[in-house]
Amino acid sequence: MTRHYKTPIFASLLLTVFTLFSGCQSPEDKASLVHVGQQVPAFTYTNAEGMEKSVSELKGQVVMVTFFATWCGPCLKELPHIQQDIFEKYQDNPNFTLLVIGREHSKEELAAFKVEKDFSLDFIADPERQVYAKFAEQFIPRNYLIDRDGKIIYSSTGFNEDEFNQLKKILEDQLKI
Repeated sequence: MTRHYKTPIFASLLLTVFTLFSGCQSPEDKASLVHVGQQVPAFTYTNAEGMEKSVSELKGQVVMVTFFATWCGPCLKELPHIQQDIFEKYQDNPNFTLLVIGREHSKEELAAFKVEKDFSLDFIADPERQVYAKFAEQFIPRNYLIDRDGKIIYSSTGFNEDEFNQLKKILEDQLKI
């Protein structure tokens, strides 16, 4: 004997569970426009030499994209780690590119910030959020690690030493391949 009355109850239960879990996303997750497993969105940027480049030109390399602002407290805690633990370690590695993008900052603002804070890594201006808008709606700092095929393999929002250590480990592993 078939009991058809259970099917609507089961479907209703599944819908309720799905609704509950979809509402449990953090604000950072809800503001994200790209996620691990997706291809990096297409964008262009102006490098330190003043040349316009496309992220697609970096295919074949491991790429780290970091979004920050000069006024952001967590960003100011993270940037020295990026310089010391990532930039200084991998700056000469031909299989790696670091893109540190100043959200809503001009080239001039970033140049002054670089001197003021004594950074040696290069900053990329994104004054109109044109690049940032392809990744998220809000919240910084944000880090994305992109593999040699252009796929996002790591993403984080905010600064947490444990998460940053995880990022460094994944980056190290990717560069061994």
